Amino acid sequence: MVTLEEIKSASDRISPFIIKTPLEESQTISNILGANTYLKMELFQKTGSFKPRGAFNQILQLDNDAKTKGVVAVSGGNFAQGVAYAASKLGIQAIICMPEYTPSNYVEATKSYGARIELSPDFPSTFVKAETFKADGYAFLHAWDNQNQMAGTGTIGLEIVDMLPSVTDIVISIGGGGLIAGIMVAIKTLKPDVRIWGVETEGAQTMGKALEAGEVVQITPNSLAKTLSANYVAEDALKIAQQYLEQHIVVSDQEAVDDQRFLLERTKVLTELAASCTLSAARKIRHHFKKDDDVVLLLCGGNESLSNMIGYTKLRLA
Repeated sequence: MVTLEEIKSASDRISPFIIKTPLEESQTISNILGANTYLKMELFQKTGSFKPRGAFNQILQLDNDAKTKGVVAVSGGNFAQGVAYAASKLGIQAIICMPEYTPSNYVEATKSYGARIELSPDFPSTFVKAETFKADGYAFLHAWDNQNQMAGTGTIGLEIVDMLPSVTDIVISIGGGGLIAGIMVAIKTLKPDVRIWGVETEGAQTMGKALEAGEVVQITPNSLAKTLSANYVAEDALKIAQQYLEQHIVVSDQEAVDDQRFLLERTKVLTELAASCTLSAARKIRHHFKKDDDVVLLLCGGNESLSNMIGYTKLRLA
């Protein structure tokens, strides 16, 4: 499993290429939660999400042959842009295998970073296609189930401790588990008393189902929070969650949509549902917070489309 030493090494390795994203206090949300509340603005990272941290950390550790040939990844979301951006900055060819129903804003953004897009009918067939490129010598990069990816995302934890040494609580969303796993290792190794709260939306409960079963399980995601819609949680992430997670929280899509709108109107920040759901979760657990606690909500991404938001409005009015 990923270690603090690997996360610190990742920080040194990727620091020339990533942004140390802001940590900003929100008085409005502090009043709601009854504690000092800060927003970790990872949606201001290059490409609009945390994913470049892990993508850079994976690519920079490839051997020269792999770098010469190029990399291949499967993603219909933020990892696609993260890999495309990292590869372009490092002068490496990137092939991204996407399902045909990937929103056009993701496809166009990924293309804009110079990646070659390969479309397939559905997610299972994208992995089959990626395997053909892997067999041809391309290095396969995984969006969450990879130790170097986890170490890269764990650098967010180092930043939080550096920027807010008094942190008491962090609320993090869970997709495939790579994000929360790296951060949990960093935070709990440096500050064992910090409470880590994990949140998923209904229909994207990869971690929730795994915690219930005591083992990794496959699901078919059906949440509107598409960037949380992994079909399984990484085994290492499950083990780390079993050791460190304070509580697993589930919120509805409607709650995430309502808090996406709230964050936009009150903080002027447009998040993905995968980020706004952290506020929804924090509302549910606010009775755990004291007035002097320092609570961090991780806003992991902001790649939202206008068409999605119109759809969310219809949902909200239904």
